[in-house]
Amino acid sequence: MTQIAQPSSPAAQAFRRNLAIEVSGLVRTFQNGPKTTRAVDGVDLQVESGSIYALLGPNGAGKTTTINILTTLIPPTSGQARIAGFDVVKEAAQVRRIIGATFQETVVDKNLSGRDTLDTHGRLYHLPKALLKSRIEELTRLVELEDAIDRPTKTYSGGMKRRLELARGLMTSPQVLFLDEPTQGLDPQNRDRIWTYIRQLRAEQGLTILLTTHYMEEAEQLADRVGIIDAGRIVRSGTPSELIGAMGEDVVTILGDGDTEKFLEVLKQQPFVDWANRYDSGETEGEPGQDTPAAGIQVGMREQAGKFLRPIVELSEGAGFKIGDFSIKRPSLNDVFLKFTGRRLRD
Repeated sequence: MTQIAQPSSPAAQAFRRNLAIEVSGLVRTFQNGPKTTRAVDGVDLQVESGSIYALLGPNGAGKTTTINILTTLIPPTSGQARIAGFDVVKEAAQVRRIIGATFQETVVDKNLSGRDTLDTHGRLYHLPKALLKSRIEELTRLVELEDAIDRPTKTYSGGMKRRLELARGLMTSPQVLFLDEPTQGLDPQNRDRIWTYIRQLRAEQGLTILLTTHYMEEAEQLADRVGIIDAGRIVRSGTPSELIGAMGEDVVTILGDGDTEKFLEVLKQQPFVDWANRYDSGETEGEPGQDTPAAGIQVGMREQAGKFLRPIVELSEGAGFKIGDFSIKRPSLNDVFLKFTGRRLRD
């Protein structure tokens, strides 16, 4: 018989606060010989029940390690994490009963059919036979695999495998679903399908979803809230509109060569500049074979940038910085990331 959580229990308190995920001071270190790596370095986050939270960051930022801790695959070195009030270390069995997950690497037996893959997963969770059969039919329709469900998965495309993984993660009707890079490597059509499924799950089932992603558009389109993680720390969080709205009116991107630091300092002193950062542009200048890295600068403008282009050029000349190229655009989540981390997501 299922025990009802007492009013003073962490699970009951989480329910009252409407929090599906609570993370506080989460740390995970790995030892490689004499070197200690802090893959997760004091992560704090809260995810409301029935919401979609996107953890956005580059490779090596700590996204997957955080997911692995929250899904009880590895323990934290320190800190605490709760799913629906259940501690991921002390109450790991209860956590596993209420979560579903898909991971970066698709893990399917290529010789099993899609149906056998789902059936095996359901049996591992001791689903009753009748329920298991109905869940397979329901989820097969959801992810549009009716024509392929009885074929060996070795015949599936990458997009079909991703959709099968999503169905498998939903077999146990979880309260919280973790999606680690759910659309990595997919073409735009399959990516859009996955987005449709995610929206449908939240709208129809009230499912809480935490996803990790490299894709700005994915986070902006799907998430109620976004956490930007870099070097194991969440450097900024908020709704996509809040994060973008705090970036100013326009963002000017400048490429060039010269005294970058002096130019940056001069820019930061201007009343029309909200913020200015340097980043590695990944581009070069000069003759072939003698290329030098081009300095990249992004400037957040308090007003529309058009009328300030001439002053910016004059400031660059006075600072000994030669502008090679510049562009103006409305701010995006990519600009938010650059502001707070100083580098592109895809490095």
